[in-house]
Order: sequence, then C-alpha cells, then structure tokens
Amino acid sequence: MLVRLFKDESGATAIEYGLIAALIAVAAITAMQGLGNELSTTFGTVSTKMGESNTV
Repeated sequence: MLVRLFKDESGATAIEYGLIAALIAVAAITAMQGLGNELSTTFGTVSTKMGESNTV
C-alpha cells in the first residue's frame, strides 16, 4: 500500500502548475513595481521642469 502511495503522481501536475503560476505572479508584481517607480520619477521630473518654466 505504501509503495502504491509513493508511486501515485496524480496531484503532482496540479502542484507544478500552481508553482509555475506563483512564479509568474511574483515576476509580474516585481516588474510592475519597477515600472511604477520609474513612472513616478518621470512624472516628478516633468512636474518640476514645468514648475521651473512657469517662474521664468
């Protein structure tokens, strides 16, 4: 009975797909955070430059 239990791999595929989905989610979240920081910096720079041009 134990040998049959250890040879049973029916749930292994579902676990593998779950791990792959989790890895993709982590990568997507990391990429989006980096993009968000970059956009924030860009809009901050644009705002500063526009403010400086209005005072001249």
